[in-house]
Order: sequence, then C-alpha cells, then structure tokens
Amino acid sequence: MPILPLRAILVALVLALPATAPAAPPASAGHSCHLPGAEEALRCLRLEVPLDHAQAAGPRLRLHVTIAPALREAALRDPLFILAGGPGEAGSEVLPMLGSTFRKVRATRDIVLIDQRGTGLSGKLECKSGPEDDNLGDAAALAAARACLQRLGAPYAHYGTDAAAQDIEAVRRALGYGQINLWGGSYGTRLAQHYARRYPAQVRSLILDGVAAPEQIIPAGARDAQAALDTLFRQCAADAGCAKAFPTLAQQFASLSARLAQAPLRLELPDPRTAALRPVEISSSRFLGTVHNILYSQQDSRRLPFLIDSAARGRWQPFLARSNVARDFASDAGPALGLHLAVVCAEDYPRLTPAVLAEDTRAAFLGPAQIARAGQLCPLLQVPAVAPAAPAPIAAPVLMLSGALDPVTPPRRAEAAGRHMQRAQHLIVQNGGHIVSPLGCLPRLLREFLDQPGQPVSAACLSEIPAPTFQLNSAGPQP
Repeated sequence: MPILPLRAILVALVLALPATAPAAPPASAGHSCHLPGAEEALRCLRLEVPLDHAQAAGPRLRLHVTIAPALREAALRDPLFILAGGPGEAGSEVLPMLGSTFRKVRATRDIVLIDQRGTGLSGKLECKSGPEDDNLGDAAALAAARACLQRLGAPYAHYGTDAAAQDIEAVRRALGYGQINLWGGSYGTRLAQHYARRYPAQVRSLILDGVAAPEQIIPAGARDAQAALDTLFRQCAADAGCAKAFPTLAQQFASLSARLAQAPLRLELPDPRTAALRPVEISSSRFLGTVHNILYSQQDSRRLPFLIDSAARGRWQPFLARSNVARDFASDAGPALGLHLAVVCAEDYPRLTPAVLAEDTRAAFLGPAQIARAGQLCPLLQVPAVAPAAPAPIAAPVLMLSGALDPVTPPRRAEAAGRHMQRAQHLIVQNGGHIVSPLGCLPRLLREFLDQPGQPVSAACLSEIPAPTFQLNSAGPQP
C-alpha cells in the first residue's frame, strides 16, 4: 500500500466514521411520480445544469433524478447513488432493482438514481428502432445509425464522463447531502471512479460491480469474450446432459462462424410478431454480436449451446428470436446510442491503436471488424479525444464485485483497477456473469459493507450461488 500524504490520511479517517445521525428524507425535493419498474410513488427532480460546466452562464440542460426515500424514518445521512452502465443506460431504467438488489440498503438509506445526461428522461440521445430494423443488413444498419446521429445533431463533446461526474456533484448539492456512497455497474464503475477522484472528500464508499479498469478500452473486449465462451464450452462438455445433447458444440460454432464470414445467410422466415414470411439476413456481425450479448448473463448463456446447435441444423428461429430481443422496437428502454458514442468516441476509440486491436482480437471470435465497427460513426460526432490521465489513488473504502464468467469486465479488470485503490475488497462469484449484485446473498452484503465500509466482508455465502442448468431442447432449461 502506498504511503498516504497527511491530507489523504485525514480524509480516510473521516470516511471510516459511521454516519448515524438521522436526516429527513428529501421529501421536499421534486415531486411525487410513478415510473415504469416501480409500483410505489417515488420522488422525481428535474435539475438544470450547464451544458458546459466551464460556462455556467451558457446553455443548460435538464437532468432527471429519481429519489427513493429510505423505508425507515430515521434515515442515515449518507445515501446510495446508483450509476447505470452502458454507457447509455439511465438510472430510471434500473428501477426494478429497488425492490430486490437494493431493498436491504434502502431500509436505512435514501437511494438516488440519476439519468445521466443524454439518457432516459435526461434528453435521451436515442435512435429509435422499428420493426423493419430486424432485417437490415450491416451496411443499411450503419447508414441508419449515421442518419440518426446527424438528425440528433447534439453537442456531443459535452456528454462525456467528466461532465456526468460534475452532474452527480450538482445533484448531491441540490439534495443537500454531505458524503455519499456510490454503486456503479459496468460503465457506471468508470463514472464512479472518476467522481471519486474528482471529489474525494464527498465520497464515503464505493461499490463497483463489473469493474472497468482505468486503462480499459470499452470496445476492446474480444479477449475477455473468448475466455467466457471457452469456459462455457468446457462447462457444457463437463455436464452429462449438455455433452450428450451437443457433443460437437465447439465445431458447430466454428463452422457457423466460418460460413458467415464468407457471406451473409439470407433466409425467409415467419415474422415473430405477424407470422408473415419475410426475408432475413444473418451476417457475421449479427451472429457474433448476439453470441457476445448472450454471454453477459450466466442464465442466458446456458441457452447458447441449444441456440448454436439449432442454427447449425438450419433451424435459425430460436437464435433470431434471441437476437431480436436486444432491439425490440416495442420498448423505449435500452442504451442511448448517441450518448454511448459520445463517450467511447472521445475516451476509448482514440486509444484503440492497430497494435491494441490486433492483440485483443488474436485467436478470438470477435474480430477487428466487430470491435472497430462502431468507430466508423465517430467522425460524425466531432468530439475531441480525451487525453488519458494517470489515475490518482482512491482513498475511500471500495467493494469490488466480479463474475468469473463475465465476458466484458472479468475479475482481471477489477484487479487492475484495485492497484489504484488504497482500501479495496474484491469478491468473485464463480457462477456469475456481468453484474452480480442481485445474486444470492449479495444484497445483504451490500448493506453490511455500507454499514461498516472499513470492515472485511465475509464472502463464504457466495459459494452457495448455483450455476443455472443448460437448456437442452425447446422445452427450456433442465429442471
């Protein structure tokens, strides 16, 4: 552990003190509201902040903030701020976690969910999809995204991580809180770390789930995705039922990948919504992108052998049904493409050098074309590259959570991030994928950590979190 300067030692001692004095919930903040994903009435705040924090008198935008007051009257003074992932996901889109993942925390603490600028109800920079988008080829999909970004015409340079961190501070001040705790998931862990470095005196503790390391390049995830796929194939081979049902799984996947790399597959299949026959194009990027997306969830990934086997036998309907889920036009939820690109085009793609790309994609199912594809849209946004800075040490207590099967932020990423933290604990869920806070005993452990962030968290109960069973046929997962 590095030697701390005196000021950092004093800050660390203050952060270790429990916040026990009661504080009234911010009942006067905002107005009563009902939002999708929450049955009860919550509090909603519309907060104006500068578009450019360096120009306080310039144009402004409105942030949407959702406040779930503590369930007990004697609320502690330190709330938990929830930072969603993506980049592009909004706090209001993870409201269902209030009644499950964060219920024990909410017993004594307010929960504050911010729709990051450019997401959700904070001026979402979205490209809405329609029913015809399911059939767009790669070139047409890229052209549609390009046209949408031009229509949005947003000042994308003001939608990066640093602006979002300053927005969090504006929300903290507006609600009258002192020190706060932060829970970040996926990209939210990058934002939480950035806020903690920018405003160290305001951070009591951090919980980081699916940790993005400071040097991590978000699009460059081929190595981690391949490791997750290899593990899944090994687990299938070790499972009697899966091995019997899919004895040549790896070969089937390799054959499908090679076939689609030569040319897209064009089929005529029933529309899942209307049953009318229509042409469908299955490109290499659509196939591999869907596989990657499925690997995020440990439960969803246990369906992948069945989907690959079905496709290899010419029955593509199950695979396409899963592929369409992520872009279902019937839902307004989902990451905001404009915000996502505003962040990664400024902070990630400038660091994606040919050497980094080649190393990341070596012997991986995601190739350079898949990793660099979204980067083709970056010139439209005209965002300046953000120069990477050496990460300052984080003095606040940190609880890092990882799923061993995570295809994008596996444990090695948390270990890299932890090198810049002075008081960090790292818990790994062996049967977990991307984002593990909702699993098993973890909601209780979140509360225990927040009550005493300086104390070790006992993780023995994590071994009790089971692995889901494999789906072997159309009837669904094994009992």
